[in-house]
Amino acid sequence: MHELGVVFHIMDSLEKVAAENGVESISKVVLELGEVSTVIESCLINCWKWAAPKRPLFAEAKLVVETLPAITYCEDCGRTYPTVAHGKICPYCQSGKTWLAQGNEFNIREIEVPGS
Repeated sequence: MHELGVVFHIMDSLEKVAAENGVESISKVVLELGEVSTVIESCLINCWKWAAPKRPLFAEAKLVVETLPAITYCEDCGRTYPTVAHGKICPYCQSGKTWLAQGNEFNIREIEVPGS
């Protein structure tokens, strides 16, 4: 389960940012998770729930995950379409000259500190 490593990486990164900004507590972390990323949301949340109480900065922090839909772009017809529903072949022109435009991301979108 690489989600635990992902959670530790997020926490390590946020601890550095918090130290640089004099933040002593984080109340919420919002992540953007692509629909076809390799991170499993339920595992990520479970790992967060296990790890957060072990680090003072995150003792009360809630994790919010926002899913970014997977969108594929077709080079032949210039249209986009939902990746999960149609895969690599464009449903409009049947071309295989496509690429993932969105949906593989994993971003820290925002953090919230108490009193903000």
